[in-house]
Amino acid sequence: MPGLSTTWTAADSTRLYGLDGWGEPYFAINGRGHVIVQPRGDRGGSLDLVELVQGLQGRNLSLPLLIRFDDILEDRLERLNAAFARAIAQYGYAGRYQGVFPVKCNQQRHVVEQLVESGRRWHFGLEAGSKAELLIALSLIDDPEALLICNGYKDQRYIETAILARRLGRQPVVVIEQADEIERIIRASRELGAAPFIGIRAKLSARSTGRWGSSVGDRAKFGLAIPDVLATVEALRQANLLDELRLLHFHVGSQINDIAVLKDALQEAGQIYVELTKLGAPMGYLDVGGGLGIDYDGSRTASAASTNYSLQNYANDVVATVRECCEPHGVPVPTLVSESGRAIASHFSVLVFDVLGTGSVPDAIPPLAESEPLIVRNLRETLAGITALAGGDGDLSGGQPGNPPVHQPGERLVDRLQEAWNDALKFKDDALSAFRLGYLGLPERAMAEQLTWACAAAIAERLPAGPIPDELRALKAALASTYYANLSVFRSAPDTWAIDQLFPLMPIHRLDEEPTRLGHFADLTCDSDGKLARFIGDGQAKPLLELHALREGEPYWIGMFLAGAYQEVMGNLHNLFGSTHAVHIRLAGGGGYQVDHVVRGSTNAEVLEAMEHDPDLLLERLRVASEAAIQRGELKISDARRLMDHLETSLRQTTYLQG
Repeated sequence: MPGLSTTWTAADSTRLYGLDGWGEPYFAINGRGHVIVQPRGDRGGSLDLVELVQGLQGRNLSLPLLIRFDDILEDRLERLNAAFARAIAQYGYAGRYQGVFPVKCNQQRHVVEQLVESGRRWHFGLEAGSKAELLIALSLIDDPEALLICNGYKDQRYIETAILARRLGRQPVVVIEQADEIERIIRASRELGAAPFIGIRAKLSARSTGRWGSSVGDRAKFGLAIPDVLATVEALRQANLLDELRLLHFHVGSQINDIAVLKDALQEAGQIYVELTKLGAPMGYLDVGGGLGIDYDGSRTASAASTNYSLQNYANDVVATVRECCEPHGVPVPTLVSESGRAIASHFSVLVFDVLGTGSVPDAIPPLAESEPLIVRNLRETLAGITALAGGDGDLSGGQPGNPPVHQPGERLVDRLQEAWNDALKFKDDALSAFRLGYLGLPERAMAEQLTWACAAAIAERLPAGPIPDELRALKAALASTYYANLSVFRSAPDTWAIDQLFPLMPIHRLDEEPTRLGHFADLTCDSDGKLARFIGDGQAKPLLELHALREGEPYWIGMFLAGAYQEVMGNLHNLFGSTHAVHIRLAGGGGYQVDHVVRGSTNAEVLEAMEHDPDLLLERLRVASEAAIQRGELKISDARRLMDHLETSLRQTTYLQG
């Protein structure tokens, strides 16, 4: 646990929570100890996140609150396109870059609309993986040069829709991902007398790493093996559709953490592209898929929560490798396409939630009672022996004057602490056995538990540096506080539960004070998995986060960062906790901000209706029950009115706690 320091500064908090890694260039800490947001990165302009939350609360937007910074979204697009522009210039690449945003990454209307509008100057397009996403993309893209990449499973209606969209002036590319799709494309093209632009997704032999490493290769869910690629080319040739084959697509997994994986895949895909042109396909586009990673923990390593490359490294390798594949064969280099959803959307939203309270183990030392049972006295003496031990890394040389510990010369401190903990556990078990047999009362059992936890706390304070037995190492986690968070993990951060995804979490204020507690978060759901207990550390996850003690009457606000991709759409209604309030913020002149959009969170009535419950019917049933209770004399009319008022108000409120 951190020690209290009177010289703690914002710079110390920056290092502690890793903002100098994952936070650049959008998040920092100001002199007041508040997190600031720099939506345009190093181009200037910042907002105090605490003041922003206070202002939004004044607009009747309660926590938890999802704040979306549209300027960050635009800045991410600009940085991605600028990185490819620099790489194209550096390597003399004769083609260009034209990206798309995968709608599955964040389907919220205002988000997709903002991306289409902001990306217009680069002819930035969209990628759809379902009929519903295809409808979104078709309705929003009006730039005839923007690409519409059609992925996922496709039935006849999906394919025909894409073909007809071409007549609207769109550029849909139907990517063949399953061998049986080619026949549907040929049949639809014959019936309509027109064809879509066609792409092929190839299964590469290149291996990926990290959490999604198993999603590629021979057992990948999507894509054609090389024999199927050749069969598809021949089928298109026979159907006089080979001239429509314009794109090669591949994907080597989301969140590529090692740049070497991408290089291997690019070399293989580049050669396939060259061979397809030799087979007579006009081609013109190479889609390198998604996978551009995010440095969630700021370590800049090949760990699952980081990347060992920068955005510019990524663009350089794509451009250079594809050029090296094409030029020796005299094949014109393709337009480069990427589906970089995570890299575009992750940074732009911040979830702010409040802490409702804390809980911890009862480690206060109970006062000495007359005629204590032997078991309780044994625990008290064990605690006294622990407190008499001096901390240090070397051999024990003696205890405190007047109460020396019993030990052998040369005995290590850690060995003595382990022995004391073994004794404490044995005495605690004895107390529990005595209670079960009726020899120990409830107050004495409570004293035994308190003394056991007091022993644990005393041991944790004296643990030396160096190798420590796992049992003792776990004591700090066992003694840590639980901070009760006003959010649902399953709604707002489902990947933390489903795939152990790490997102940066930290207080957004009091960062000029040293945090003196270690803790984790428990959410509002009635589920033991509803917790946040993995936090970014020095290149690896840690089970506890440095936090501040709560102050009476003061809020304690926590921010979750880099969670703008996938979390909203994958969140569920566990315990019927619905979506939070969301607000779109943009920098305004004079250092202020403007609220572009407010998206109200789900009300209790709305989530009930989602589960096919009729809120009006529920109220009527409770009104009838109240009337019956009044007639029986069990409920006052004034109390019945108060009950119904509470119920009606709750239906209009969000699903989260509001006091």
